[in-house]
Amino acid sequence: MKNLFVFISLSVAAFTYSGCASLARSITDTVENTATGKVDQKAGEVTSNAMDTMLGNGQHGTAANGSAQNSSGGSNTSVAGMPASAPQTVAAYQNYDFKPGDNIIFDDNFVSDQDGEFPAHWNLDAGQGVVNIVQGNPSFCLTEGNYVMVAPRMKTTNYLSDPFTVELDYLANGGYAPMIRFKDANGDNRDVHFGHSVSTSYFPKDFSGNDVGSDADYNGKWHHAALIYKNGQMKAYLDNTRALVVPQVGFVPVSLEVGGIGDPDKPITFKNVRIAAGGNANTIGNLMTAGKFVTHGITFDVGKATLRPESMGTLNDVAKYLKSNSGSTFEIDGYTDNDGSSAANLKLSQQRADAVKSQLVAMGVDGSLLTTKGFGAAKPIASNDTPEGKANNRRVEFVKQ
Repeated sequence: MKNLFVFISLSVAAFTYSGCASLARSITDTVENTATGKVDQKAGEVTSNAMDTMLGNGQHGTAANGSAQNSSGGSNTSVAGMPASAPQTVAAYQNYDFKPGDNIIFDDNFVSDQDGEFPAHWNLDAGQGVVNIVQGNPSFCLTEGNYVMVAPRMKTTNYLSDPFTVELDYLANGGYAPMIRFKDANGDNRDVHFGHSVSTSYFPKDFSGNDVGSDADYNGKWHHAALIYKNGQMKAYLDNTRALVVPQVGFVPVSLEVGGIGDPDKPITFKNVRIAAGGNANTIGNLMTAGKFVTHGITFDVGKATLRPESMGTLNDVAKYLKSNSGSTFEIDGYTDNDGSSAANLKLSQQRADAVKSQLVAMGVDGSLLTTKGFGAAKPIASNDTPEGKANNRRVEFVKQ
């Protein structure tokens, strides 16, 4: 059911909600597409009044989107002393099958942006937005507009290729969750809406998935959204669940925006955005034919060797191969970017390689077949001068011995 929302506002005072503080701004670009007025954000995504006074848990509050981000993690507590719920665990993702693309073309966790300013690596297409600290971590808050739309700054206009993947974390704060708006070569908009369920709009044929989890599991928490486009098919994931499959998309995406209905009291809030070329790589085939598998799909909490649950998509494939090829031995190599000291990076990369081995052993892999080594920032595969280059350098490699 598509609803007509027209959001008109003359001005917005300064506010603070869930750690998002916005400067008072006049809205000059808040009404878009009022002729069609099609908004697929479901009214059911707006939660009870209790959500107005609480901040959600830090499900991904201390997580970076890369394998080796070297800055400190933030606080994982809610306002008014309310305890944060426990984050989802690796065990909860044991059947996860999403794997990110091979080459990261955009990566932003907003750590380099000043609090209260518009992020440097994004364009504002409509509405208003600002970076603020949410649960101790910098996040992009889209505060005003119907629709408010922001787009990653890219060197080329048409930068998406088949296949590609998109990931981000967002906070279910009682307002609207983000949508990903794809554009085709004709400039037409095609939207994927994340929320308590995942749905599409403006596709040749639109679909909606079932609600994912209970209200208690969804409301007030950070969630991981992921999407893969491959061979004209699209799969969308919400946390550990494949939430929607569109077997025939009917168009070819060439670029994207992130946005939705902005609300100064409950802004669309997201972080850890990653776009990658390639996707659903044949892990087993790479290990067999090349003797080395390089992955950015095994990720960790900021500055730590704690595996993020989304890593299980890649780890499940690796474990399956290793258990079926018990005669082969592999070295697990950890790498970071060049942020921080060489000694700290070397230590962290070794700890992360050890953590990968420990998880694989817990999944039934023979530990005697695995050795580990940390290389820190040595042997970069991309320039460390850009966020995307740093993200590609943060990686785990499996090398056949």
